Amino acid sequence: MDTRVLYIVAIAIAAVSGGYYYYSGSANKLDADDSRNMTYTANDINLTQTNDLGHLYIRAKVDRLEQDMQKQTSKLENLHASMYENGQVNATFSSKVANGYDDNEKVILSGDVIATRLAEKGEIVFRTDELTTYPKTKKIETTHQVDVQSPQASFVSNGLKADLENSQYEFFNIRGKYAPNS
Repeated sequence: MDTRVLYIVAIAIAAVSGGYYYYSGSANKLDADDSRNMTYTANDINLTQTNDLGHLYIRAKVDRLEQDMQKQTSKLENLHASMYENGQVNATFSSKVANGYDDNEKVILSGDVIATRLAEKGEIVFRTDELTTYPKTKKIETTHQVDVQSPQASFVSNGLKADLENSQYEFFNIRGKYAPNS
C-alpha cells in the first residue's frame, strides 16, 4: 500500500475518533473562564500604579495578598500605601488588614488604621479601627470612632465622611479642641 494512502487513513481515523471524543462529552473541555475561579496568593509585594494619563497614582507595600478572581475580592495584610497627585504624595494609608471588593472599587481597612492627608496648612492624621475607602473617587468614611490630629485641631469624632479630592470633611459628635489660625 502506498504511504500516502496510509497517511490519509490515519488522519481520517484520528479526525473521526477525535470528533467522537470531543462531541461525546468525554473530553474535559478547557474553559477560558476557569482562570476566574482561581485564588492567588503572593508575599512581599511592592505595587506602583499609574492613572489613565500615565501619572503616578499609588504606591503600596503589602506583606501578603490573597485574591479571589471569581468574587473579585482581595485581602491584604500589613498595607502601607501612598496616593499621589502631580507627582507628590497627598495621602497615605496603613492598616493591619485591607479587604477589597468589586476589583478594589471599595476597600475596607481594619486594625490600627492610620490615614494621613497632606494639605497646604499641614498634615491631618486620622486614626481609627476601621475605615472604608473608595480609591477611584478618593473618598473615605467610617462609623467608628476617629481620632483626628491637625495643625489647628485635636479631637475625637464618632464617624467620618471625607472627600480627599477637594479636602471636604464631615465629622459626627465631635469632642476636642479647635484653635483656628488668626
